[in-house]
Amino acid sequence: MKLNKSALFDKIEGEQFRKEVQDFNVGDTVRVHTKVVEGDKERIQIFAGIVIGIKGRGLNLTFTVRRISYGEGVERIFPLHSPRIDKIEVERHGDVRRAKLTYLRGRIGKGAMSIKDKETPEVAAASRSGKPSPKSSAKAAPVG
Repeated sequence: MKLNKSALFDKIEGEQFRKEVQDFNVGDTVRVHTKVVEGDKERIQIFAGIVIGIKGRGLNLTFTVRRISYGEGVERIFPLHSPRIDKIEVERHGDVRRAKLTYLRGRIGKGAMSIKDKETPEVAAASRSGKPSPKSSAKAAPVG
């Protein structure tokens, strides 16, 4: 049985893929848990921020996360299928209309982190029917 080059690459890459991939997109606020080796110890370090870009495909897929740390913008590029990434948690889904959010680099203060929340289906249905949303009804104080 003779395999051509692309089939051979696909077979080798198939073994390297991450089994459970978290579904996230550009504009989402994520927490990336990375494994850090210091000497003979290994610990988990969390990098939380906004996904400002996704590029590549297959095993070469990378995503860029940006956060503001002590007034300074910090960006890290993570390979999605890296064994150094323990897990990716999505804190908030953002509603953006761009594929790359490089315009956030020029913003300072709260404007650098402000992205509109994506409306969930139950909140959208509640707003159309005139009923209070599940989030707002929990905050309402009883009258009387």
